[in-house]
Amino acid sequence: MNFLVIDDSKLDCFIAEKIIRNTGNCTMVKSFLQASEALTYIKNAPIPQSRDTIILVDIQMPVMNGFDFVEEFEKLNPDIAHGYFVYIISSSINENDLNRVNNYSSVIQFINKPLTSNNLRQIIQSLAGNAQ
Repeated sequence: MNFLVIDDSKLDCFIAEKIIRNTGNCTMVKSFLQASEALTYIKNAPIPQSRDTIILVDIQMPVMNGFDFVEEFEKLNPDIAHGYFVYIISSSINENDLNRVNNYSSVIQFINKPLTSNNLRQIIQSLAGNAQ
């Protein structure tokens, strides 16, 4: 699996990268401190030949927050968007945020921060189970 981590916290990106690399299921992990940079990266990357990239995006970020990112992501060419699994990861306990996540067809799940190896293992196992 490939991973894109989108979080304005350098520490959270560092922790997520360490956890992801320690799973043994990681081909590539790339972090972005700004959602707009991640969106540009996705738009400019070759069209994915398979659905093998997990995006972990934080909700609360300056300039372009996680919801803004998902809204723009859902406007992408379906051939591009199909290559990604989007997960919202946040420490937000705001019920409006939790409900809003359900409005996006591209978002697989809301994950509470901090990311743990157990959370990540469940994500990977869930995706492997759906692929069968």
